[in-house]
Amino acid sequence: MSTPMGMRLMSRTACVMEEAASPKINSIVDEIEKLTLLEASELVSQLKTRLNITDIAMPTAAAPAAPAAASEEEPAEEKPKEKTLFTIRFGGLNADTAKAKVIKEIKAINSTMNLVEAKKFVESAPQTLKENVTKEDAEKIKAAIEAAGGKVELV
Repeated sequence: MSTPMGMRLMSRTACVMEEAASPKINSIVDEIEKLTLLEASELVSQLKTRLNITDIAMPTAAAPAAPAAASEEEPAEEKPKEKTLFTIRFGGLNADTAKAKVIKEIKAINSTMNLVEAKKFVESAPQTLKENVTKEDAEKIKAAIEAAGGKVELV
C-alpha cells in the first residue's frame, strides 16, 4: 500500500478501516457518536441481550496483581466485622401496667427529658431512644427497659 509521506501508521490504519467500511456502517457509527453516555450504555446492554453476548473479563496490565489482592480480601470476608456502635429503638410496652416503670427508666436513661417528655416518648413508640451507643451500654439500657416492661431493639 502506498501512503502519503506525512501519514503515520495509525492514520494509515484508520484510512484503510474507513475505506473498507460500507456507507451503512459509516451511518451507524455517525449515529452512535451522537448518543449520550447513558444512551450508549443502554445500546450496549440491548446489543448484549439480543446477540446473547456474555461479559468477559479483559486482561489488563495489572492482571498479575489482581489475584494477589483478591487473596488478601478473602480472609476479611471470612470474618465479618463485629458491630461496635448501636442505635437503641424503643418498641413499646409489654403491658400497660408497666407504663410508669418504663417512663421512669426512659427519663433516667435520657437525662435531657423531663417526666412529661418521657411519657410522650413512651406513648408515641416506636422511636429511636439513643444513637451511636457502645455495645456494653446498649446491652445495659436494653436490660433495664425490658426489666421495667418495655420492648427494645438494638439496630
